[in-house]
Amino acid sequence: MLALAFLAVFRPEAAAACATQVSVCGHQVPGSLALVAAGEPAQVHVDPGADKALHHAASNFAQDLGRVSGKSSALLSDLASAKGPVVLIGVLGQSPSIDALVRSGKIETAGLEGRWEAFRQVIVDRPFPTVERALVILGSDRRGAVFGTYDISEKIGVSPWYWWADVPVRERSELYLTQGSRLDWPRVRYRGLFINDEEPAFGNWAREKFGGINARLYEKVFELNLRLKGNYLWPAMWGKAIADDDPASMVLADEMGVILGSSHHEPMMRAQVEWHRNKEQGITGGAWDYVKNAAKLRAFWRGGIERMASKPGRHVYESLVTVGMRGDGDEPMTQGTAIELLERIVADQRRIIADVTGRPASQTPQVWALYKEVQDYHDKGMQVPDDVLLLFADDNWGQIRRLPKAGRDREGGYGVYYHFDYVGGPRNYKWLNTNQIEKVWQQMNLAFERGADDLWIVNVGDIKPMEFPLSFFMDMAWNPQAMTLEAMSGYARRWSAATFGPEQAADIAPLLTSYAKYAARRKPELIDETSFTPAQFERFVGQWEALERSAGEVRQRLSPAQHAAYYQLVQHPILALSNLYALYYNVALNHRLAAAGDPRANAFADAAEAAFERDRQITAAYHSLLGGKWNHMMSQTHISYTGWQQPDEDAMPPVRRVATSAIGADAPSPDADAQPAGISIEAPNFSRAVNGAGLQWRTVPNLGRTLGAVTAFPQGRPATTVGDSVRLEYDLLVPAGGASLSLHMVPTLDVTGGDGIDIGLSVDDGPVQMLRFNLIPDRPGWEEAVSNNAYVIEAPHRLSAGPRTIRIWRLDDNVVIQKLVLGF
Repeated sequence: MLALAFLAVFRPEAAAACATQVSVCGHQVPGSLALVAAGEPAQVHVDPGADKALHHAASNFAQDLGRVSGKSSALLSDLASAKGPVVLIGVLGQSPSIDALVRSGKIETAGLEGRWEAFRQVIVDRPFPTVERALVILGSDRRGAVFGTYDISEKIGVSPWYWWADVPVRERSELYLTQGSRLDWPRVRYRGLFINDEEPAFGNWAREKFGGINARLYEKVFELNLRLKGNYLWPAMWGKAIADDDPASMVLADEMGVILGSSHHEPMMRAQVEWHRNKEQGITGGAWDYVKNAAKLRAFWRGGIERMASKPGRHVYESLVTVGMRGDGDEPMTQGTAIELLERIVADQRRIIADVTGRPASQTPQVWALYKEVQDYHDKGMQVPDDVLLLFADDNWGQIRRLPKAGRDREGGYGVYYHFDYVGGPRNYKWLNTNQIEKVWQQMNLAFERGADDLWIVNVGDIKPMEFPLSFFMDMAWNPQAMTLEAMSGYARRWSAATFGPEQAADIAPLLTSYAKYAARRKPELIDETSFTPAQFERFVGQWEALERSAGEVRQRLSPAQHAAYYQLVQHPILALSNLYALYYNVALNHRLAAAGDPRANAFADAAEAAFERDRQITAAYHSLLGGKWNHMMSQTHISYTGWQQPDEDAMPPVRRVATSAIGADAPSPDADAQPAGISIEAPNFSRAVNGAGLQWRTVPNLGRTLGAVTAFPQGRPATTVGDSVRLEYDLLVPAGGASLSLHMVPTLDVTGGDGIDIGLSVDDGPVQMLRFNLIPDRPGWEEAVSNNAYVIEAPHRLSAGPRTIRIWRLDDNVVIQKLVLGF
């Protein structure tokens, strides 16, 4: 779907685009509809009585046609006045004008009825006496119609990020839709984002530009979410309450079609901060403790459901209600696992839901977020009613902790809460995007294959600068089956073409991919002068400098109108992280030389201080874009962390200066040390892949720290045995003296809840030895693995000299191999 849209927008002359049904073409073909002809845009119509979500989408679509054509498109209230091509937007069974076309046989409705958020786009000839041809966008429900509309917007070249990242729209005087019909729908039921850790960046920006986190701001958030084909939102939460700060925000979300929820630790449609503010007639406040303060908590929660549903017979805001309870401020509720207490809490919450709504609790969608210690409750047998959606979580660093067991069906279904941003150990990471889409794809493909397909929600921090991975996450959530390994591998190029045009896509895509790979090696907040060996530092700085040069060269080939978007989406993160590496590299060399009394240390001190100042300048350049539109948005502190929490402000790392008269005895060279002796074999460079048991070894390019990683597909399948012979083989020559062997893995967790993940290892025709790793969040080994984006398994014996064949056997699922390393 996405690839076709990109092709159609930027290469309308391509035969495939102009021959595929309901695709964008730059010239008229038989049966096509003119969205723009001679600079004149088509007119747009929604029945006056249609749901408000359709009116919002239609208004935005008319503006999109204006952005493309350069001339405003008319919103028709009466079809009798229609002249020329028209775009009709409606819901099956709720649009008199479209339903008449259905009855006349001009529109096929198969596949729409009863399907969640589906849409059909169809070109209809002579729908009405004064209209020669129309595009009908027919939804199975209101959001289906909205998504079908924004789908066309994206195809004609209006990026979902046109406002949030200032992606320019290419004006066209001629733009057509080919004849035919097209049906589409989401495969993941709830898809959304979580604004989190939103101070000081998002919060200060919003207060300056919108006067607060209010409905004016949320209108932009809701529109972005819908344009990305998302339907669900956890709003900003730290010190904020969407319904209490500005009640119009909740009303607007419902009007536009966005399903509101509340985060994993904010039950019953209540923001946590509401407990500490207002003290409504003694209802709120006191201990956030159900043993000591149950009556007040029930009253507080009842208020959240009453605000959502008012009373029987009145309007109910479409919501997905979080149930359960964590401690105040996203802390554990109790020491240990209080299963009986939490089961009682959920039962009481459901009684409140039923009482307020006047219908069984099962008829109000609910979710229980199994986050951190709450997962332990689930693992130890806690039960909630089958209609409640179980939301599994990752470890906050991109490794999913638990997934449904094979064959486990559940009425409420399963989902995944994923992180692109986090506050917590081993360090916060919220300054820049450091997420590889390759990693996101591997983990979310695993989730989908194991049946977690009812809710995908991702923590995006400040929204910016997560534009690229968020686009990927939402596109994959729409149709995980279509996001194959090949589709994922080509995603950066397609996204670059859609955002900047096909002329530069081949050059911009590698910038995005290389940046993400380099950034994911170690989050910037974890980097200091001791993070790498001198050889590694020198190599990494060289890679960043080359990437920075390439980014600068591409910018020179873009039009001035594209520069602001390019700086936000591509160049700024490269400049910022390249400079951070240079800063700490110079600090490391300064310390090394100063320790030996070498006055050359002073030059590196100067270079480090210059890099610290350049960091400020890079941020200032971002904040000054477009007259300061994004002021504050890159103000997360990131230099001189000393613990998991961020410093109050960026601080220059200490450097030492040496008197110039000093003579350093045996001073080390500032050149980097040689790498330790050894041989590194990239996992994709296997000699042979032996497939079996319905599994096939495949390479995920760029996943991990270097070339890529290898795992067996399809994911989510049961364990195999040595007898299944699913293995990789590596032929190599071990030098005289022998060598040690280690396997470098992409970190993954045992999602089954067992006692670890098994992999087999054998040398030549020797016996297979089972190696087990069991990374558990916040336990020894896990912190190092997520910090380094790698986990090392040492082989139990030394390899003897000579030609050897190393065999790696697939035993358990979710084993992802980066490389093999021989040490001498």
